[in-house]
Amino acid sequence: MYKRLGQYLELGCINIINMQSKHNFHNSYRHPICRSWHSSQALKDTNLIYPVFLTNNREEKTELTLMPGVFRYGYERLVEELKPLVNRNGSKLRAVMLFGVMQTEEKDEHGNCIENSPVLKSLPLLKSEFPDLLLCVDICLCAYTSNGHCGIFNKHGELNLKKTHQALSRASVIFADKGADVICPSDMMDGRIHFIREALNKEDFNVPILSYSTKFHSGFYGPFREAAQSAPTFGDRASYQLPPAGRELGIRTALRDIEEGADFVMVKPGMPYLDLIRDLKNTVNVPIACYQVSGEYSMIYFAAQAGAIDLKRAVLESMTSFLRAGASIIITYYTPSILEWIDE
Repeated sequence: MYKRLGQYLELGCINIINMQSKHNFHNSYRHPICRSWHSSQALKDTNLIYPVFLTNNREEKTELTLMPGVFRYGYERLVEELKPLVNRNGSKLRAVMLFGVMQTEEKDEHGNCIENSPVLKSLPLLKSEFPDLLLCVDICLCAYTSNGHCGIFNKHGELNLKKTHQALSRASVIFADKGADVICPSDMMDGRIHFIREALNKEDFNVPILSYSTKFHSGFYGPFREAAQSAPTFGDRASYQLPPAGRELGIRTALRDIEEGADFVMVKPGMPYLDLIRDLKNTVNVPIACYQVSGEYSMIYFAAQAGAIDLKRAVLESMTSFLRAGASIIITYYTPSILEWIDE
């Protein structure tokens, strides 16, 4: 099943029988956009996912200081903002990834305000207005916890995986019930894909999982934390995000997530970790996503503004590098511009 399977079997990293029994392969190609991710191809609109930040202020449209051209939208305003992209002649917006942004006073240590997430309010609106648009939902607690961390801590200041798994599984079911087409866990907690898949299956939700499987503790996330208002209030996330030098760890976490039921895996950030995209392409047999993160967006944007590079050329070159490395799914804030450039 894997091109480099033997070495991982010897290490005891993977159990083929269990992996096969936990998969419903129909989930990963039920939606036509997901079907396209199984094919290698030149850059097309079906390769792209547009990440969007949502607030409970219904009509908000606030440009981000560190990411010019990127906005936080109210959950009702988003519908109008997406119409020109979804209804374009030629290349169209095919998929979005939704991130909730909450006010500080709404948050607590357990992320209970997730039930008031603007993403939950936006899903039925988007599904009604754009029935063919693939709705991917980021699943993590960091945007909803008062401490900005991706898990729930016990009284000794250690991650409580049991409570974290319960919270993530419950959130996944809630979002699937509201219309999410793809569940995208970004928390990097050990074992969470197993519990999320189990919870979705129990409630009969045939929803694929796109796992942030190979996500590194990176210096390129800064603008995102401003956008999502999710910076940790103490410490950092180095204990659960992968160390930047952890190449073998990046492969092992992807293999684990596939074994637990992930339909797609992701490398994040994108450009600094092209070698991991290729490693996974040579190792696993599921479609691979990469996330061109906020710092990559800002780096290219501000370099172009300074006249150091040409924006269009640099962005399209980065897209080519992702595809060349082996990704078939590219999450990028440049999606609206790329749709125009593809048609040119």
